[in-house]
This record gives sequence, structure tokens and C-alpha cells, in this order.
Amino acid sequence: MSIATTAPTTIKPPSRLLMALELRALPELGGFLASLPLLTATTARGDGHPVLVLPGLVTSDRSTVALRNFLKSRGYAAYGWKLGRNFGPLPGIERGMMERVNELYETHGRKVSLIGWSLGGIYARQLAKMMPDKVRQVITLGSPFAGNPRATNAWRLYEYTSGHKVDDREEHMGGAISAPTPVPTTAIYSRTDGICHWRNCLEQESPIAENIEVEGSHCGLGHHPAAIYAIADRLAQPEGQWKTFERTGMRSFVFPNPKR
Repeated sequence: MSIATTAPTTIKPPSRLLMALELRALPELGGFLASLPLLTATTARGDGHPVLVLPGLVTSDRSTVALRNFLKSRGYAAYGWKLGRNFGPLPGIERGMMERVNELYETHGRKVSLIGWSLGGIYARQLAKMMPDKVRQVITLGSPFAGNPRATNAWRLYEYTSGHKVDDREEHMGGAISAPTPVPTTAIYSRTDGICHWRNCLEQESPIAENIEVEGSHCGLGHHPAAIYAIADRLAQPEGQWKTFERTGMRSFVFPNPKR
């Protein structure tokens, strides 16, 4: 049986220990830099389609530079959102993201893949629901779109910066946040995430939705070597030929089986 994807309201935020372990993000960046030759040698070249990367809460495009530069080196047209720091769904943010997707779609004449880190992943899923004809696929990194909205150590910060209550999150852009997207979607998560409870970051698995587990921090997911490899693998699939992630061969030692 697959791991459950509907988290009860009794699920709590990650422990203080896991929160402290978010300091792993820095050595994970070092691990990414050290693994660049291997990642380059083991990932396929991209087809040049546009990829929009959305940052997490209170972060900006600077936080996604490592990921975007790697994707550019593999042949993708990778872009930041250009909307400054992500303080939540403030006035103009929804319109700005939709305009950014439209801009990339029109510039390249191709559907846009969306990658969102944490809150950015929630945005990515909602944009796909609103603009399915312009979105190729969605990849989320530790994004808490399911379950108890308070099962995160960042919900108070979200309410402070955005002015919105987490209980009202179903009333924003694109409708219900927990509802599945109409395009292929991959949720990358970590059971040792110190910010968001991992169960709230899982897709309800289907022929176009999957979950990929990596072992690492929340703040390091955007440059974690295993996450980067999985992202490159997902993006390399020909448009219209999306298949779930394979864990055969050497991959089985890095990516846990979701049915365990």
C-alpha cells in the first residue's frame, strides 16, 4: 500500500531537533557543488523548454540561483519569478506570476514547466490549475499543500508577512490548495524536513502524480544533489510522454521506495 497522502489535523510541526537539523542546508550546498561533475554526467540534456522556478517564503530568486544555473547548463531556459521576496499572496503577486507564465509561453512558444520550493510549490500547483494549457508539468520541493496548515514551523511567519490566515488558504488563487493538478506533478519531500511535516507535502498518487523522497533538510531541497537529479530526470521527459520516476539499478540506493 502506498504511503498515506491525507494528513489528519493531529499532525504537528516538525520537532525542535529536526528544526535544528536545518543547518544541514549549508553542507548540502557543498555536496551539490562537489557532485556537479557527476550530475552533469548522469543527467540527460534538456530540450530547451522554459522552466520557471518559484522561491519559498521570505526568499527571493537568489535562493534558486544554483538550481537555475544547473538547469541552464543542461539546456533548459530556466528563469526566476522576478517578483522580489516571497512574502505570500500579497496584492499583485497572483497577476505577476500569471503574467510571467504567459511571457515565457509566448517567448518560447512552448509550455512552461513550474518548479516551486515550499510556498513556491503551492503557487506552482495553483498556477497549473488556472493555466493548464500553458503548463507542461509541476515539481514541488517540500511544499505543504495537504493536511493541517499549522503542521509547519513557518505558519506564523506566513501570517505575519502575508496578512492572510493559514485557515483561509483554500480561498486564494486557483481554489482548493489540496486538490490535484490537471498536469503531471512530482512532489519531492524529506521525512526529516524541519520546517514542514513531510506528510503534508505528498501528492495523492495517480497516473500523473507521484512522490519522490530524498534524505535531507527543507532549506536544502533546492540544491540537494538527489533532488537536483530527480528534477533533471523529470524535466528531460518528452512533452506528452510523462512517466513516473523509476527506482531501478543504482537509483534504488538513493531514492527510497514509496511503498515501504
